[in-house]
Amino acid sequence: MKKQFVKYFLLVVCMGLFVHVAEAQKGKAKPKPRAAQKRSSSKTAKGKTNAKVKPTAAVVDSIPAPPPVAAAPKIDSLPIKVVLPSLRRDAAVDDDALRDKTPLPYENLRSDDALFRHKIWREIDAREKINLPFRYSADENNGNQRFVSILFKAIQDSAVTVFDAVDDRFTTPMTISQVATKIAGDSIPVTTYDSLGNPVSVVYKRNDVNLDSFYKFQVKEEVIFDKESSRLFWRILGIAPLKRIVTTQGLDLGETPMFWVYYPDMRPVFAKYEVYNGKNFGARMSWEELFESRMFYGRIIKSTIDNPYDLAIKSYKGLEDKPILQLLEGENIKEKIFNYEQDLWSY
Repeated sequence: MKKQFVKYFLLVVCMGLFVHVAEAQKGKAKPKPRAAQKRSSSKTAKGKTNAKVKPTAAVVDSIPAPPPVAAAPKIDSLPIKVVLPSLRRDAAVDDDALRDKTPLPYENLRSDDALFRHKIWREIDAREKINLPFRYSADENNGNQRFVSILFKAIQDSAVTVFDAVDDRFTTPMTISQVATKIAGDSIPVTTYDSLGNPVSVVYKRNDVNLDSFYKFQVKEEVIFDKESSRLFWRILGIAPLKRIVTTQGLDLGETPMFWVYYPDMRPVFAKYEVYNGKNFGARMSWEELFESRMFYGRIIKSTIDNPYDLAIKSYKGLEDKPILQLLEGENIKEKIFNYEQDLWSY
């Protein structure tokens, strides 16, 4: 009995050892997971220590950036003097009829009745004594009385169409903004600064315009002898103010037309403005009557008479840089027109 107990005891011990060995083998089959190690993004050389790189602080520029420059604004305003109207009648007589005045319609001229037709270009200089009304600068209820101011106000009010001076045949219309650029030049960006000298904003400015600097005008007209009425007609076609062009280097390019205005479109406007008459204040005429009565002087600078190359008088061979001879050539053209009309009559 004692021997059997010893056998059972040894059997139990052997089974316990077997189970213990089996659990040990099971633990070796499933190794414990290693903790994830964070790799360094930069590789270091062998034998050298890893240095910690500190980020550099951002450098702030002490000079502030200039403000952004915006596009130039579209300016639709001409340099016209603002004239306040009178709140009481500023005249001792009733002159209300002047505002309703309209020009007389032109007499119809047939091309078959035109025995003589030529185009003439003239230059009016307002500094001459007969042309001084062009520079009369008083203010009335209808605005400033300078001729160029009347012209600019009609353009500002869109009463007429303006044509580019690329030619004198009225082919290219212009906007009011383009006319303003022709008169005062392009807008220039000007940076404004505060008390510390830092830029604040950008303002677009134009050059100041002196209206008295526009004292020359070109007039394009056509002279026609009508055989039906046996009369010589002068019909004005267009008017162009002149502007002297000087480059930034100081080079004088001479005077050139800024734009053209079709004269028949301006007749209703001219009929509402009186012309200054320093000799007789009781017999003032309108600007339309002045042009139709030809109460002005303009020297001829170009014509279609004996001009097959369509040249201005100053471009004639031998007349360059000789203004006296150019003036005499213009008077010669005027004499040809006068003699043609006189030679048609017999006495």
